[in-house]
Amino acid sequence: MDQFAILILDVAVILFGLVLLAGIVSVLVMYIVDKNQTDHTIRRNFPVLGRFRYFFEYMGEFFRQYFFAMDREELPFNRAQRSWAYRAAKNVDNTVAFGSSRDIHKPGAVFFLNTPYPTLKEDAVESPALEVGPYCRQPFMAKSILNISGMSYGALSIPAVTALSTGAKMAGCWMNTGEGGLSPYHLSGGCDIVMQIGTAKYGVRDEHGQLSDDKLRQLAAIEQVRMFEIKLSQGAKPGKGGILPAEKVNAEIAEIRGIPVGKDSISPNRHPEINSPQDLLEMIARVREVTGKPVGIKFVLGTHDWLDELFTEINHRGEASAPDFITIDGAEGGTGAAPMPLMDSVGLSLKESLPLVVDMLKAFGLRDRVRVIASGKLINPTEVAWAIAIGADFCVTARGFMFALGCIQALQCNKNTCPSGITTHDTKLNGGLNPADKSVRVKQYHQNLINELGVIAHSCGAKEPRGLHRHHAHMVTATGLSENLARLYPGNYIPLREKN
Repeated sequence: MDQFAILILDVAVILFGLVLLAGIVSVLVMYIVDKNQTDHTIRRNFPVLGRFRYFFEYMGEFFRQYFFAMDREELPFNRAQRSWAYRAAKNVDNTVAFGSSRDIHKPGAVFFLNTPYPTLKEDAVESPALEVGPYCRQPFMAKSILNISGMSYGALSIPAVTALSTGAKMAGCWMNTGEGGLSPYHLSGGCDIVMQIGTAKYGVRDEHGQLSDDKLRQLAAIEQVRMFEIKLSQGAKPGKGGILPAEKVNAEIAEIRGIPVGKDSISPNRHPEINSPQDLLEMIARVREVTGKPVGIKFVLGTHDWLDELFTEINHRGEASAPDFITIDGAEGGTGAAPMPLMDSVGLSLKESLPLVVDMLKAFGLRDRVRVIASGKLINPTEVAWAIAIGADFCVTARGFMFALGCIQALQCNKNTCPSGITTHDTKLNGGLNPADKSVRVKQYHQNLINELGVIAHSCGAKEPRGLHRHHAHMVTATGLSENLARLYPGNYIPLREKN
């Protein structure tokens, strides 16, 4: 081999070595940067490798365009829905170009009817606070239309609950504890709290597992605890209680819930002591009298005859006996682990149950007495606007705020392996979720959703979101043509006593 060839080879070897060294140094730098940054949980938990997720997410738009599913075809939340939530949480540009990717001819699609005279900016107003619990010793003036739905500490990690609590305080909305009891992390951010009472009475149970008046009084003495919610059922698993796997039941969670350490925490499928409308109203009255604060119920609607009987009994006793609010959870699922048959095949969707319950309350003369809270895949402005137009006073979302925390829909909520650190107690994973950063994203998600909810309302000529009503929107029917919501849901429910 001549001298020139040897020289070329030496140069090539040196260049290769330099490139390799530069690559190693770059990887080390990226590793150090990723481990010490707090903006991206995935990158912090999976240094260097985590960067590929964002690259593939960016490139996925092009691959899906030519080879795979479009943005609107993923489940349970498609990429368009998730992308909106991510951008809202990051407070970045949320506009789109070149037309909508939404199939506006698909049955069930909802769109709003703009007016040639939309509300001017100077005429727009904020939605006023609404009083909940007028017959209570301590009614609650609820400020925000959108709030955080029930997610238990145990199901969620310490950093996740802390970030939600702090973000809720910054946003001015309430946070529901879920059925796992009130933890110090729910209180840590200073937000308003709705204390949920599940079928196992976690956090309010005595040594025998029964509802404890002493525990109720202790919780009610905490100023942040504004309301109590008796959960009858939930969207992820109507007819079955909450499920927390044994690996998530550590000493602290066991103490908060009042259960053994390291064993599956499975709630009864209903409150054993509630067997009739009378029993339910007695429990509502008991909790309200002991706590002095508003008390409501949460359920997924299936059969509705029991509501007819409940409202009839309320009319017999007087409207003061009614629940102060009703949370209607759609059967669209939820954050909790659940058997597939229950997740997929039991309960009515929110599109059927919400208008039915609102119309039943009107028929019994209770609509002004009972506040209605809607829950069920309401993560974008359009869904929230629909619920308000149908008749909800408030909306709550769990998964929307999980996306704000950085959830990537890995579908591992029922395991202890959540890569974004939200639903795991593995400190190697949840240590990557920085509450200080994520709380800001919670606030920004809330703020941007409320702002765009207002944009929809103003385009329809309403001064604020609660000015939206059924006649402001259409829904596509099976014919491919749309029908006004006021005609689809005319509000003419007839109570059973009148039918008979």
